[in-house]
Amino acid sequence: MATITTALPAAGAATAFGRRQVHAVAGCYFVASFAALGLPPFLTEILPRLGDSAARWAGVLYIVPTVFGALGAPLWGRLADRYGRKRLLLRAQLGLAVSFLLAGLADSLPLFAAALVLQGILGGTFAASNGYLAAALEGPSLSKALTLMQGAARAALVFAPIVVGSLSPWLSPHRQYALLAVLPLTAAVMLAFLPEPVKAPAAAVPADEPAPAEDDRSVTPLRPLYLFEFAFVFSTVISFPYLLTLIEERIPGAPPLVSGVLFALPHLCYLLFALRVHTAFERRPRAGIGLGFVCVALGLAGHGAAHSLATFTAVRLLLGAGLTLGLVCLSMLAADCAKGRPPGGMFGALELVSKGGAVAAGIAAAFGNGLFGPAAPLFTGTAIALAAALCGLPTLVRGRSTPTTGRRIALPRTRSRTRWSR
Repeated sequence: MATITTALPAAGAATAFGRRQVHAVAGCYFVASFAALGLPPFLTEILPRLGDSAARWAGVLYIVPTVFGALGAPLWGRLADRYGRKRLLLRAQLGLAVSFLLAGLADSLPLFAAALVLQGILGGTFAASNGYLAAALEGPSLSKALTLMQGAARAALVFAPIVVGSLSPWLSPHRQYALLAVLPLTAAVMLAFLPEPVKAPAAAVPADEPAPAEDDRSVTPLRPLYLFEFAFVFSTVISFPYLLTLIEERIPGAPPLVSGVLFALPHLCYLLFALRVHTAFERRPRAGIGLGFVCVALGLAGHGAAHSLATFTAVRLLLGAGLTLGLVCLSMLAADCAKGRPPGGMFGALELVSKGGAVAAGIAAAFGNGLFGPAAPLFTGTAIALAAALCGLPTLVRGRSTPTTGRRIALPRTRSRTRWSR
């Protein structure tokens, strides 16, 4: 994650919100995500201790926080716009701490499930953090901050399961929920010292409505962002649930360490190359989204032909290239869409779309695996990624790109046509 954090530029002088504050928000999200991302893979070990001997409810409980987080995100986002982004971000961190503590202390399956429901309802730290940042930053500063936030999520996804597994001989994953509750609590204490960000401009449009005709030059429509976000999350997440099973089937005898490294490779690619991709595609983020979909489709399709460690490594790296391109360029598009809108409501709605894509991917993966085996979800993801690339191609290539957004705008009449300026 150091590769990402060292190059983030300071925010504009108008906001008094700089690199240190952005790093603090991303760091708080990283530590608060440990339990949320590191413990669900161990549900098959947790549930037998709670009475579900065959862990039949593992698949359902895996997505319970995601489902309820998606349902609650728009409401929390609108409340943040009304009552303050810092206040609602603190609420999200404290909500995670309470739900983790209850999950770690639960002594029955219903109580544990209820704690996971509360985790989804009371959490929402990613959307709250993005809304907080969007209220203080804009343009390239915001898009790089959002890129950093995705880096924090990828880092937690890679390292949290390793830490949880390392602690398991001394403390069961179930009780680690209670231990790791201290992390979002610590994050809340750190966030309490950050300033309240500058409020969004008064002339804003609702997060769920397209821009008025007279604002077409200054407010970017949300529909492409939501469609691309859903398709991208669906096509990438669908490869997660049964990847280890596919590796065991295609590379018999592969040690768990090798399987874990193959699983983590796309996320490691993001950590290493996210800012370089941001620099390369800063003037053409929509082209980067299209290329990302193509790489994801080719990478997922390649899993079907991978029968050795070398080929698996190659297709995982190709998927990592698509993951990096898509996430970075979607962050740029989101930063563009946030201009002129209440950031809490917009990022809350975007979180609903993103989590909806993840839930749909999980259901499709389970259905495809049950009918055709562990390779089926990968081909489903390939089809969705290709369809998104083809359907979005006219939008992706149309229009003149700006250095920060990639959307069509009218050049200011009072400035030179050879210079781009905000």
